[in-house]
Amino acid sequence: MARQKKAAKDNAADTSMGFTPERFERELKDLASKAKDDTWSNRVLGQVVLYVKTLVLLTLLGVYSNASQLALSPVYGSIPAAAWHSKALMAGCFIGWAGNLAFRQVLPISTEKLLPLVALYVPVMQCFLYRFSQTLGANYGPLVTEGVTLVPMAILTAASVADNLEGVDLSSVPKVLADAVPGVGSWGTFKLIEHIAEMLLRKHVGTVFWYTRVGMEILLAGSYTVFAPSKYLALAIPALVHTAMFNPHVDTPTAMALLNTTMLADNWMILDRRESVTGYISVVEQTRSKMRVLRADHSLLGGDWAEWRGNQVTEPIYAIFVMLEAVRLVEREVPVADADAKALVIGMGIGTAPSALVSHGIETTVVEIDPVVYEFAQKYFQLRENHPAVIEDAVKYTNRAANETQDVYDYIVHDVFTGGVEPVDLFTFEFFQNLYTLLKPDGVIAINYAGDLRSPTPKAIVRTILQNFPTCRIFRENLPDDKAIAETGSDFTNMVIFCRKAAGALTFRNPVKEDYLNSPSRQNFLTPQNEVLPGDVFSNGKDEEGFLFRNGTDKVKEGQYANAAGHWAVMRSGLPATFWERW
Repeated sequence: MARQKKAAKDNAADTSMGFTPERFERELKDLASKAKDDTWSNRVLGQVVLYVKTLVLLTLLGVYSNASQLALSPVYGSIPAAAWHSKALMAGCFIGWAGNLAFRQVLPISTEKLLPLVALYVPVMQCFLYRFSQTLGANYGPLVTEGVTLVPMAILTAASVADNLEGVDLSSVPKVLADAVPGVGSWGTFKLIEHIAEMLLRKHVGTVFWYTRVGMEILLAGSYTVFAPSKYLALAIPALVHTAMFNPHVDTPTAMALLNTTMLADNWMILDRRESVTGYISVVEQTRSKMRVLRADHSLLGGDWAEWRGNQVTEPIYAIFVMLEAVRLVEREVPVADADAKALVIGMGIGTAPSALVSHGIETTVVEIDPVVYEFAQKYFQLRENHPAVIEDAVKYTNRAANETQDVYDYIVHDVFTGGVEPVDLFTFEFFQNLYTLLKPDGVIAINYAGDLRSPTPKAIVRTILQNFPTCRIFRENLPDDKAIAETGSDFTNMVIFCRKAAGALTFRNPVKEDYLNSPSRQNFLTPQNEVLPGDVFSNGKDEEGFLFRNGTDKVKEGQYANAAGHWAVMRSGLPATFWERW
């Protein structure tokens, strides 16, 4: 400070006295000092710092993009949650990039220092906005929620990146490209990081607290705080208190106890919950009726009634899962005894179908991709099994099995609908070819499919099944509701497609007492009802959509929104909104 005062005094004196030798000598020294500081290494270091800061900002936003989608999926399902996501994110980045100069003039602090403050409030705003999911609906709920949470993060990140890149030396870049390189390069880097983060999160989600939905948001907010600390973070204390003590979505025992306190007021109780590869998984029980269900994101994988839990098998709440067991009733040229039969079940749910097959004495192999679903089926739903399930992606399993052996199974049960949308890779022509290979010559397959029969995707999938198996019959869970169809234009239903590998008629034998396993629901629903004729699915008995091949799933995935929205409405009509919002 004294040196600065002296220099100021000398400058003032020099100014008053005009040019002097002493002043000339001092200016030469100042220039030499500046030249010494402005070395090549310092310039490179400065450029590296700018690039590193930019990369950190883009990385945090790339991870946040995935965390936001995961946080929305229990309330809206993965497909509706993604409907507006890319557009909203792109709009936020464009606003931030184009308006960075305006933000510097208007905001009291830099956009970098605002980022941690906004990030700390994201879990709070999500928790608040979930309460309006029924009003906003699956169409606009995700857009509004991310518009208040993720979009501001995108705006501030893009503005901060633009500020950093203003100092980047682009003298070696052709002038015609210099203006475009920072923006295009930043967007490309962000999309790459977003994709890598998606793959990593899909593989590790739920393994530790920091890989849970809110856990990731807390970790990201902490990273922003370290990256750009400021005194304004004191304003985030209410958000920290809410997240630590009052947010029921945090995966801690305290939050679980708080959640059950509120849910018990509506006669619901969460017995267990976990985040896993197929979504948010929980076991929830209705305390009055003792109905217990297994939830995956915004969907139910199955459920049973507590009063029947000591029975030979549990009593399922959904008739469709009982209908799958009718695969045993399909008449065959040479009947096979249950003790000599083998079955393959793709997809577990709560284990209704595999438990029944095992109870009949059939050696049953189950392939399930989600270890938590398998664990909860064992722990809470009286799963019966011959041997542990195969925890593997069914596509990989069937590819390997079909190449190693043939004619293995008498029965195959295909039941993989989850999360409000079908996993299309398990409904392709090639996948059904593998199942065809794994079925004995007179074997039978039962395929559960849920969808809107008026939309193109179910038609393509049904047509693909019928092309692979020569003899099939289709049954829906309930008769069509003409009034609802006229009002909504949708005919969303569960259906089971029974097929034989051999040609000829497909008929069912009459059940006997032993087939029912002492179960009232099986007495009512084991025999398939409500048959659907091909003409009811395809116009004039034809399918203009063709088949679903492995290399054509992208087109189908783009059209899955109608199916997912229909499923969302069905789930909301069957259970109260609070059931889905308090996850």
